[in-house]
Amino acid sequence: MTGDCVASAQVLAAWKGFRAFACMACAMWSLAGACQAAQPTYRVGETIFIETGVEAPDRSPTWYAAMVARPYAPVFEMLATQGTQGRYYPYTYPVTLKDLARFHGHDCEGTTHAANAAWVAFKILFPDGIIDRSVLWGISGESPCWSDAVAYLTGARVQYGNLGFFKDKRYSHAIILYRDDTKVAVLATWRQGINNIPGEPVMLPEKVTWLPKITMKDVEALKAVVKKAGGNPTPYQVDLMRYQQWVHVNDILGHPLEDSYQAKVIRDFKWADWIDSDKTMAKPHERSDTRLKNYPYRGRPVEGPQ
Repeated sequence: MTGDCVASAQVLAAWKGFRAFACMACAMWSLAGACQAAQPTYRVGETIFIETGVEAPDRSPTWYAAMVARPYAPVFEMLATQGTQGRYYPYTYPVTLKDLARFHGHDCEGTTHAANAAWVAFKILFPDGIIDRSVLWGISGESPCWSDAVAYLTGARVQYGNLGFFKDKRYSHAIILYRDDTKVAVLATWRQGINNIPGEPVMLPEKVTWLPKITMKDVEALKAVVKKAGGNPTPYQVDLMRYQQWVHVNDILGHPLEDSYQAKVIRDFKWADWIDSDKTMAKPHERSDTRLKNYPYRGRPVEGPQ
């Protein structure tokens, strides 16, 4: 066997080993069956070659994103297409909580929670760690803190008809991420013990096993006063709620995200069963920016019009 053949065989063997590992990981995440309901658009290292980790993520803390430097602050390796009507890039770019804070307009407890939940969901949807924004749909609660995180990380948009809002308001602080090539949908939310919305249940069963620095009972009691519509909190209470949120977020990011968030694959997922149809566009725009993502190349690198 030639050197090239040996190398090719080694790559293929490594990929098969990775797929076996990925399927075991899926089983651990309660897939309880095959990892994918349909074939993915591509297989990294087999049908496409994507270089990842080629740009350092921005983890420098700032006054509006101090949490980005915490040990378990998530980093997302995103795969996009080259401009409008372009092919896949051969590289990924990193996204951090700092990027999300800039997009959302301020650092926000809710945006951080949504991003952390998404990170746990992405571990199921993309076991190779490369998040393909061209194949994703998302559902969140009505809060822009959560919907902005889902929109930014998935590329889903209301005008495309692939960004929705939960019909069942008990899920307001959860997300669903759906991968339309594999037809796999994942519900993700926080664990009982870091949830802090007065009167709202946690829609999956797991609980945290570590002790938060601030009790959720205290946070919920304060939020009930400060966030009450038409309420009149004291200036001290406003400052205290901000401080509690800051401590809470930084506390969570000192622990592995799997210890604070949970995810579950939704069997027989149907988009219409989960979204509030009153909050959709009657005639969404057809998405066209990713239409040519797998388009053929010219015959050679330097070649004129044909």
